[in-house]
Amino acid sequence: MKIRNFCIIAHIDHGKSTLADRFLEITGTIDTRNMKNTQMLDTMELEQERGITIKLQPVRMSWKGYQFNLIDTPGHVDFSYEVSRSLAACDGAILVVDATQGIEAQTLANVFLAMEHGLEIIPVLNKIDLPASEPEKRAEELENVLGFQAEDILTVSAKDGTNVEELLDKIIEKIPEPENNEIFKKYADIVKDSDETKALVFDSTFDNYRGVVSSVRVFSGEIHKGDKLKLIRTGREIEALEVGFLNPNYSPTQSLKTGEVGYIVTGLKNVIDARVGETIWKRSKNQKTETPTPLPGYTEVTPFVYAGIFPIDGDDFPLLRKALEKLSLNDASLQYEPEHSGALGHGFRVGFLGLLHLDIIQERLEREFDLDILITAPSVSYEIVKNNGEIITIANPSQLPDAGLYEEIREPWMKIHILCPSDQVGGIMKLCNDRRGLHKNLQYTTENRVELIFEIPLASIVTDFYDDLKSISSGYASMSYENIGLRPGDLQKMDILVAGDPVDALSQIVHKDDAHHIGTNWCKRLKEIIPKAQFAIAIQASIGSRIIARETISALRKDVTAKLYGGDVSRKKKLLKKQKKGKKRLKQFGSVTIPQEAFFAMMKK
Repeated sequence: MKIRNFCIIAHIDHGKSTLADRFLEITGTIDTRNMKNTQMLDTMELEQERGITIKLQPVRMSWKGYQFNLIDTPGHVDFSYEVSRSLAACDGAILVVDATQGIEAQTLANVFLAMEHGLEIIPVLNKIDLPASEPEKRAEELENVLGFQAEDILTVSAKDGTNVEELLDKIIEKIPEPENNEIFKKYADIVKDSDETKALVFDSTFDNYRGVVSSVRVFSGEIHKGDKLKLIRTGREIEALEVGFLNPNYSPTQSLKTGEVGYIVTGLKNVIDARVGETIWKRSKNQKTETPTPLPGYTEVTPFVYAGIFPIDGDDFPLLRKALEKLSLNDASLQYEPEHSGALGHGFRVGFLGLLHLDIIQERLEREFDLDILITAPSVSYEIVKNNGEIITIANPSQLPDAGLYEEIREPWMKIHILCPSDQVGGIMKLCNDRRGLHKNLQYTTENRVELIFEIPLASIVTDFYDDLKSISSGYASMSYENIGLRPGDLQKMDILVAGDPVDALSQIVHKDDAHHIGTNWCKRLKEIIPKAQFAIAIQASIGSRIIARETISALRKDVTAKLYGGDVSRKKKLLKKQKKGKKRLKQFGSVTIPQEAFFAMMKK
């Protein structure tokens, strides 16, 4: 079987997409005249603007009689779920490392993921055309950290094509055929009936004219155009309206055979029916079972960061719901549920894998669906142990039971790996310690580069931790993280009160040691944004009945003495006293409504 299924693993800006472009050019998949821009597989406008890969993208090429199925993958740790889906459809992986920068933390995370899948890994050093490249030094680093032999590491330049043809030959030599892949062997018992057809859906998109188009890896049998198929997990029956492969445009073909990667036009209009991880099944001629065993698919992803998404125009709520449905079709890590806020109206509580994931979803909602939205401050999920032993999970601080009704609050902790220059270790360790981090290990990958390992609460790194890390290290540090479970902490719910009334959308769960600092910052921000009223407005941060921070917005004051021209000073005092009494009475009965525009400005700040 002359098929090679593989993906490319690399850190952001290490040349992964450029290498994919050279593959397309050298194999003749795309004519050089048609390559008007670089990053041909980064089809989203957002990907090309930011220079990062967000969505996995499959493409088929031909080289020396072999069929190559390449799946381009993201590099950022927030999109590790995209990488895991790509790996399940591949038999090998190319590890690309920048010869000027060396191994980054997020590269290590994806390499270990590939090793867990049992894939054959081909190490490559890229950007050898740059004067600052140090291929010998970086090869030694790869040997020390990951155990690759330095003499087996290929050096290439994806930009000018140096040694790229040798890399294509090495793919044929090193990456196994589909039947010899560890993943295929794992599924062997499930697909032992050779006549039975089973394919794994690893991606789906929604086309306005075709409906749901699913990207699949065929593990057994053959799928033809017009075949009657069944989605095992949902039970939906579909017809293969069209089958084919991407090169990188849709290229229809008569069938998809065992080991091949391609697409199926399902015609489904409900985006929920063909979720990622679904198994497509076609009954064999002699098979009578109505309950076939599905392929293992993917583990359910657990979001790390939660935020509320609200439409600025309340009439856009149905449009926001449809937009999230379509995005969740090919982004299985995106989870959402309806939410109502007294200040913001109807919206959704959405779970993300990290802050970059949140930022990308916000951009896609605004660009692709033309929605004006507000995203509230990100928070994490907590586990609450109630007095009766019941354990509940909350993603919104307003869901926390009243004090005295629960025994403890457990928060998610992460293990973070930071790779940085050795002269910046002190500042980075101080940053982690200030965020309640626990130092676990320090080791030198080379004489000038250090790997730091910390355990740290997720709540401490979801806001500005990454920005501070880049600032301290002048941009040279990289970070990856993994979930290590829940731990109890000295956590409390902090409410923000405006004129004595709590604002539910601003409630937070904070650590006891950080409460005063966070409360003071929020009160100061609100003081700048809430407009003045005819009476003084108190802005307070409270934990239970205890006020921990306060700011006061002074009252608007009409100049009631402007009409006086001379005379005794007692006349002026009398008018001021009368005004003061009126403001006191107004303060007792008046209320403050935070204007929606002011609230939006504060959340975007």
